[in-house]
Amino acid sequence: MSKSLRLTALTALAMLPAVASFAAEQQEHAGGMPQLRFDNPLLVAQVVWLLAIFALLYVLMAGIALPRVAKVLEARRSRIDGDLEAARAAKDRADAAMDDHRTATARARAEAQAQVAAAVTRAQDELLTKTDAMNAKLAQQIEAAEAQIAAARDAAMGALRLVSADTAAAVVARIAGGADRGLVDAAVDRELAARGYA
Repeated sequence: MSKSLRLTALTALAMLPAVASFAAEQQEHAGGMPQLRFDNPLLVAQVVWLLAIFALLYVLMAGIALPRVAKVLEARRSRIDGDLEAARAAKDRADAAMDDHRTATARARAEAQAQVAAAVTRAQDELLTKTDAMNAKLAQQIEAAEAQIAAARDAAMGALRLVSADTAAAVVARIAGGADRGLVDAAVDRELAARGYA
């Protein structure tokens, strides 16, 4: 940056005589500007002060201001690079955390599905065991009920046969005056068998 300023300063100094001669020609032709009258005795002093101030400004800019600006720019660049590196590292950490989260979520989901499947299997097995036990108990109760029903039916049929035989014997005895109990029992048994009660 200081090389370009030096080059500009040298170019300006090299062009100074040409500008002065051009200004002198212009002044002769058109009355010109009083600042560009080279026959003025103060002109040399003005040029010397111009060069001195320019040199002082050049030294101040090249030696003090521009290095400070360069330091500020370098500090800013390094801070930006550091921030970018920190952002990259944070992004990498966030990506790794997101991958870990996805992996943990998938593992937890798989474990939960396995536990649900195991619980469903256990429940089905328990239900099947309870169903089998209930079916066996119901079968026993049905058999006991059927046995009771058969016993009650047999008892009722015996009572029906007895009542029927007694009633038939009484009716025959009233009508005929007497009845053979064996013939009456045989007739009642035939009649019950014909009706499907035997």
